[in-house]
Amino acid sequence: MFSRSTRYCLDAFCLISLTCSNVFATSHNGTVEVVSADDNAVTIKLTGKADDSKTFTLAPKAVITIDGKKGTLADIEEGQSAVIVANTADVATKLTFKSAKNPVAKKSSSRTAKEGDSSSAIPTGSEEGYWPQHRGPNRDNISSEKGLLEQWPEGGPKLAWQQSGLGEGYSSVSMAQNRLFTMGNQGDEEMLLAMDAKTGKPLWSTKTGGAAYREGQGNGPRGTPSIDGERVYALGANGDLVCVSSTNGEVIWQKNILNEYGGKNIVWGISESVLIDGKNLICSPGGSQATMVAIDKMTGRTVWQSAVQGAPQAAYSSPIIVEYQGERMYLNYVHTAVVAIRAKDGNVLWGHPQSANGTANCSTPVAVDGLVFTASGYGTGGALFKLQKGGKAKLEYSTKEMVNHHGGMVVADGYLYGFDEQILKCLELKSGKVQWKDRSVGKGSLTLADGHLYLRSENGPVALCVATSKGYTERGRFDPPNRSDKPAWSHPVVCGGRLFLRDMDSMIVYDIQR
Repeated sequence: MFSRSTRYCLDAFCLISLTCSNVFATSHNGTVEVVSADDNAVTIKLTGKADDSKTFTLAPKAVITIDGKKGTLADIEEGQSAVIVANTADVATKLTFKSAKNPVAKKSSSRTAKEGDSSSAIPTGSEEGYWPQHRGPNRDNISSEKGLLEQWPEGGPKLAWQQSGLGEGYSSVSMAQNRLFTMGNQGDEEMLLAMDAKTGKPLWSTKTGGAAYREGQGNGPRGTPSIDGERVYALGANGDLVCVSSTNGEVIWQKNILNEYGGKNIVWGISESVLIDGKNLICSPGGSQATMVAIDKMTGRTVWQSAVQGAPQAAYSSPIIVEYQGERMYLNYVHTAVVAIRAKDGNVLWGHPQSANGTANCSTPVAVDGLVFTASGYGTGGALFKLQKGGKAKLEYSTKEMVNHHGGMVVADGYLYGFDEQILKCLELKSGKVQWKDRSVGKGSLTLADGHLYLRSENGPVALCVATSKGYTERGRFDPPNRSDKPAWSHPVVCGGRLFLRDMDSMIVYDIQR
């Protein structure tokens, strides 16, 4: 149904009008229903919506005020009126509560550590860095870190630590409360790993439930774990999905999404990093029964299944959240198109094949200020959609100037940065006009932090440049030591004043704080 010649893709799957609010905060009013220390979350009954509740996860430095005084999660009580400011991933940054005249007893789902368990529960509100999932807190590939080096010394920044023995894999890293999570093959097993983010010391390892994935382009899992309170979720290359305790790696639930939803593994292995949205986990098994599914994050039970006509297989990208006028949806690639699925019930809202190729769609879409940009490799390029009222959107342009394979893209101040195959480019997002291009790094991946782009060549070099539309201005580069014999495809992460680089079996970390 999504072939380029099929008009149905443009009409019946007409682009719904959206405004990406991933970068905007929204205020929510209601009454506290549940306070969960386990999940570092608060659930409120929304004002004016009798049957509608919403759960918010607290950001690491969330500001809590109770009756005009600074408070903590432990001070919040059921029955208090609440005003919560949160992003579209329901991560709350500011929470204001007012006590009821006759407050009810407070409930908490907090668990105590098992006797003899040396692991303590992850604390809240005091971490040095927060990168809980693929592409960061908002999945926009932007770090909130400040005070980072503006110029690297010759040879690169100071080495903080390095660790080997992770096992083969292309997973990048997620991080919260000074714990780092990634994945790798170890022997014949696929493993989810936890490490001390300050030292690299291994904390625990847990089997995903799947066999080690092996493939000629590179062995090991491809996705990055997602952290949600005291739970970590990971999807392996064979479709094995596991939910574990972040403190000790104990398995809470697990399933294989390909077996359960009628999917088949794709050529180079399942590569999606799952999305946590409120009470649900979102992933894209593809296949006969479900293109995308919502799964109860606490139990592993299916909430809804969304089947796109034609039953396209999964792609290699990961979903983002987009919301417009209260219509919340998940946007992701499938094998033949970009699709948007309604969050509340899994209904398919729109689909478009313009930027999809027939081989592998890998790059996660980006959305900002009412614009959605998608791109893929294999000579296809990108497309920009302008979001409009009335449930439609206009295809503004398609371009061959951003054939972005799997290195990802980022938008800053109205400009799009990404690797057009071997060439790093800056495009004006609204027009697609190329502002500058540079070949010196070569094909790779990137992330944005403190006004600079961190560039990782798949062949080894790592570089720092200013994120500006005026031209390529490099502020240092270095060659990481002890490189593996595989391309450096794991995306760089800037978190806690450090730069994290995964390279198959090893991790190398640099101190980049001024």
